[in-house]
Amino acid sequence: MKITIAKVVAVLTATLFFVSCEKDHETVVVPATITIQNALDSKPLVESGTFQGTGSPAVIPPGQSVSFSFSAAKNQRLTFATMYGWSNDLFFAPASPGIKLYNDDGTPVTGDVSAQIKLWDNGTRVNQTPGMNVTHPGTAEAMQKNIKEVNGADDYSHSFLPASQLMKISLAYDGNSAFTLTILNNSGGTANETPFSPGVWAISYVAGGNLLMPDPLYKAGQPTANGLTNIAEMGDNTALRAYTTSITGIFTPLSPILVVVYNGPENPFYKVGENDRGEGLKELAQKGNADVLAAALMTKPAVRKVYVLKEASNTVLLPKINGLGGDQVSQQLSVEDGDKIALATMYGFSNDWFFATTGSDISATQKGDVSSLLGLFDNGTAVNQFPGAGITQFNLAGTPLTESKPIQAVPNPNAFTTLPAINNFVKVTLQ
Repeated sequence: MKITIAKVVAVLTATLFFVSCEKDHETVVVPATITIQNALDSKPLVESGTFQGTGSPAVIPPGQSVSFSFSAAKNQRLTFATMYGWSNDLFFAPASPGIKLYNDDGTPVTGDVSAQIKLWDNGTRVNQTPGMNVTHPGTAEAMQKNIKEVNGADDYSHSFLPASQLMKISLAYDGNSAFTLTILNNSGGTANETPFSPGVWAISYVAGGNLLMPDPLYKAGQPTANGLTNIAEMGDNTALRAYTTSITGIFTPLSPILVVVYNGPENPFYKVGENDRGEGLKELAQKGNADVLAAALMTKPAVRKVYVLKEASNTVLLPKINGLGGDQVSQQLSVEDGDKIALATMYGFSNDWFFATTGSDISATQKGDVSSLLGLFDNGTAVNQFPGAGITQFNLAGTPLTESKPIQAVPNPNAFTTLPAINNFVKVTLQ
């Protein structure tokens, strides 16, 4: 709204006479623009780690087993890599994109999943007859080959049993989206007896039903990369672990943004320490649906205006991906002196976490970056799971499990992971 000359004169006149006459001054309506951006520098892997034997060196000899635990949502897969120790450059890994963790009906896969493991040739060394007398590192291939499955025999006519007869893999479901995988070296007494090296495992995020990184450790038919050669030739998982660590972290969209202009003493839709009020915040925190809460707020006398800001092409705001800037939305507001601005948006890959303004919210006449006035909260209406790896998370095709607890700030670190600072998730500016 344009401020007319007459209105400016009226305001100035009221101000000049305020001290002597105590005359009420006219309210000034000021245009402002709020911009909210998903500022997260996202990572494609939700979890990754290592495993190794208990001895020194830390190989896994025949008869020994190792276990590690992780969380996963439907459509996510587990992959890993470990060296066939008595070879020149062979390694075990699940067939891409990895071990299936849930059945089509959403129930967890448990028991023996050894059939999903394959033996691969890294393509960097000439294969000798496998066994304890293999020379390491051996002779380099005259021309590096692409990664290839060893199916019965390698390119040098050395025979190999199926990987599932050398390595037994079993899954146990620990509840609440958590699994434990156990790897048993079952090669003892076979023609392909071998130790297994320390290994690396990884799980990719899923967005829109698709894995962000379906081949994080290797890709059949492509050259080896990112430190896999160190595992395949020497059983050294250091380089590959450094790589997976660099691409493991946080990925989440932000739901459509609820923006509320109000004039009152406190935030109109939540308070830390209180339970959800049943006005629609639960729908925002669990499903990213701000419309229910927006409708409820429009009936409150202290609320002057309510907006639900949706990104034009995606509806949700996606984070920075591969160097591309994160999505953002903007809205012009008409605010008055004394107004406050509150906002909320769902941490999309959670059960019921939401970002919101804190304390006394944002003064409507404030300018610049106001991201520091936001916090991350647990709505207390759904059981929490690893963010981005929970089977009951709504945006990962799940149904939230109900609980009833007061709204609280999400601790950082929390029981699942360590999160970036809030201003590295959400950037809010007022102009």
